[in-house]
Order: sequence, then C-alpha cells, then structure tokens
Amino acid sequence: MDELILVDANDNDAGYAEKESCHLIPMKLHRAFSIFILDNTGAMLIHKRSPAKKTWPDFWSNACCSHPRKGEDLSDAVTRRLQEELGFTCPLRHLFHFSYKSNYDNEYGEYEIDHVFIGQYDGKIRPNPDEIADFKFVTLKELSRDVEDRPDQYTPWFKKALPKVIQYITTNKDRTGALGPF
Repeated sequence: MDELILVDANDNDAGYAEKESCHLIPMKLHRAFSIFILDNTGAMLIHKRSPAKKTWPDFWSNACCSHPRKGEDLSDAVTRRLQEELGFTCPLRHLFHFSYKSNYDNEYGEYEIDHVFIGQYDGKIRPNPDEIADFKFVTLKELSRDVEDRPDQYTPWFKKALPKVIQYITTNKDRTGALGPF
C-alpha cells in the first residue's frame, strides 16, 4: 500500500495518506512530480496512459508522472519512477512547481503540488504496459498545436505545465538547439 506525502499550500509536509484516499473526492493535497524528456533534436516524449488507469485512462501526458512515497526523497522518487515506467534513467533538472486541482469524474481527481523536471534522453525506451499504452516523440510546434486543437486528449497537469516548460526550453537552448548539461 503506497502512502503519499500530504502537504500544505506551501509544500510543507503535513502527514501521509494512502494513495487511493488522496484521489477520492474530496481529494487531499499531496506532493507529485512530472518529468518532461526531450531527445537530441528537441522533440518531446509523451505517453498515452494505460486504459487500466483509474484517472485519465487513454489520455496523453508528459513522459512520466507520479508521487514520492512516505519516507522517500523527491529526487529518489523521480529516478525510481522514470526507471519503473520507461525503463531508463537520465540526469534531470528541477524547473518549478505548481498547484492544481482537477476532478476526473464524480469519484476521483487530483489535488497536487506538482514538481516539474526536465531531462534529455536518446536511448532505448522500455515502457511498462501497466502504466503506458503508447509513446512518441513530437516536435514542440506539433505538440502545442495538438494540445490547442484537442485539449480533451491530454491530462490536466500536462496542459498546465507545458507552456512554462516550452518557455524554459525556448529561453535556455543554445544556438545548436541543445539545453546543455543536466
């Protein structure tokens, strides 16, 4: 049974609760993370969530998203989950965090302080089929257009974080298009 870290509005630890109870309406504010991965061309890795997911099944989202567990450091959780979901690890940079609340249906939803990380990876991807139904790399231009045209196909946290991630990429890439060392 996974226990997640409950937090206050300032992301201070405020206790623990079982994962399912955090997502039942009314949701409990808890810590989460979202990982954005680029390849060496600057295309972004997105994945389609498994149809078995209780919330947002078959929705497209960032490369990896999850929660640190009770007693787990955020950086350790990010590394663990990237390996578990996609079968690789890579250096990551913490960009920012934000809070959001979104109901999936009348029973489940999300209420999180979401820490956003970015990294670059160009090797083999081995998606966990329990988590991921499909994945692909897409250009930022193509992705932005698709999110605008079909917002109902993407998770709420992804849509909220994506503009700031793209702004970071655009502002920080060098003249070769690379973001530099992570």
